[in-house]
Amino acid sequence: MALNIHRARPGQAGLVLDFVRELAAYEELSHEVEATEADIAEALFGGDPRLFCAIAEWNGEPVGFAVWFLNFSTFSGRHGIYLEDLYVRPSHRGKGLGKALLVYLAKECVDNGWSRLQWAVLDWNATSIAFYKSLGAAMLDDWTLCRVSGPALIRLAGSPS
Repeated sequence: MALNIHRARPGQAGLVLDFVRELAAYEELSHEVEATEADIAEALFGGDPRLFCAIAEWNGEPVGFAVWFLNFSTFSGRHGIYLEDLYVRPSHRGKGLGKALLVYLAKECVDNGWSRLQWAVLDWNATSIAFYKSLGAAMLDDWTLCRVSGPALIRLAGSPS
């Protein structure tokens, strides 16, 4: 069996959005997906892309993806990767594809002199947590992820400085 991982190419925004929707369904968050194919295409392939995607293919069939962007550590003084989404279709799990995608991103970090690879995992996803720990990932239980979005974001943006 042949595994190939490559950067998403123009014309694959629909595939990326399909993966996003499949991941959202798995996480029971389909109601939160607002992105369109045009949104994904612009983010990945527009004039100044700041989003990146790797597609995993098994025997030429797209079966998984990783979406990331650069973050920055003021402590290390270097960039890193923030992994937004990692997904492998259920029919292809257990073949090492998730690990291969993470290895691909780790190599991106090392090759570019970036200091870390970071992501979030849902606290109920015990299978993924165990998998990530087996790869050496540290669970940062002393940090709480914060988000302001939707109406709260609009209110905050309109607050006096």
